[in-house]
Amino acid sequence: MSDISFVNLSKSFGSVTVFQNLNLKIEAGEFIAFLGPSGCGKSTLLRMVAGLEGVDAGEIRIGDRRVDTLAPGARGVAMVFQHYALYPHMSIADNIAFGLRNIGMESAEIDERVAEAAEMLEITPLLARKPAQLSGGQRQRVAIARALVKKPEAFLFDEPLSNLDAALRLRTRIELAQLHKRTKATTIFVTHDQVEAMTLADRIVVMREMRIEQIGAPMEIYNAPANAFVASFVGSRPINMLPVSLAEGSGGIAMARLPDGSVLPTTVPLNSINAGPHQLGLRAEACMPDPEGALSGKVEIVEHLGDRTSLHLRLPDGSPLVVEADGQTHISSGDTVRFGVAPGRLHIFDAEGLAYNPVQVK
Repeated sequence: MSDISFVNLSKSFGSVTVFQNLNLKIEAGEFIAFLGPSGCGKSTLLRMVAGLEGVDAGEIRIGDRRVDTLAPGARGVAMVFQHYALYPHMSIADNIAFGLRNIGMESAEIDERVAEAAEMLEITPLLARKPAQLSGGQRQRVAIARALVKKPEAFLFDEPLSNLDAALRLRTRIELAQLHKRTKATTIFVTHDQVEAMTLADRIVVMREMRIEQIGAPMEIYNAPANAFVASFVGSRPINMLPVSLAEGSGGIAMARLPDGSVLPTTVPLNSINAGPHQLGLRAEACMPDPEGALSGKVEIVEHLGDRTSLHLRLPDGSPLVVEADGQTHISSGDTVRFGVAPGRLHIFDAEGLAYNPVQVK
């Protein structure tokens, strides 16, 4: 395994600049996710590592080698695509072995590698079958095995789970986590699904419109988003965003006044805040029903999710807000509930969407 470095990397398609002087280092053995909406440049960056897209300026280095000038096959990486791209007329064993045979590896070594990868991915009983006889999840494991047998310096995954149904995505996600734990290979995983990024990656690179918005460990990004986009994009339920005005509270700490007149203490010093307008970011799980809570709202929709319940509220001024309650709650539509929020769970964003002094959960 080797580290991967992007050094002053630039890429354009005609007049459209994709990246300009991008710098990033992925540590050896690290599992890193490129996360962002469609069109943000994450797949282009992955394809540049693989050699499927050229580099206009700068360097890509794997270990101590500069690889952006090398042919794709000489870079020491293996890529798994969104589409399985298996040869339908070949057996599963032959599909896995195809790349090794192309480089002239001896048959005994090929058989050993195929057997090892098949055992690791639990597809040994499928080796004699054809791709048409496999489920989508099994075909994806074959595609991963085909990459695994190459024993590359790095694995590149381009949205490999997007064609699977929900149950298979969950199982395959767990299998990928187990695979990385066993191989400890440097891995880049491209996805637009924040759940995949949060559950698999050591670090996440959040991207938007051809630029990096934030890099950090999953919970670091979740608890301390750098801006309103990251706060909204990362999280299984979008963060609540409300306009607020700010005033000084005890000890110089900012107090956030909501449109309905409710006031919440923050942990942000008022003297660090610029002139408005400002927005308050509030995650659903940070709001819990509390008879003594500072906020209240009327329940419009109740979503029972088993372990928890999501309450869709309407605040007195008409603003929508989603809060979480216990899975066994008896709160119903039409009820008015009070709820509270810990100061450390609030996020304040300026007019440009930048966060003030992001804080960790207390």
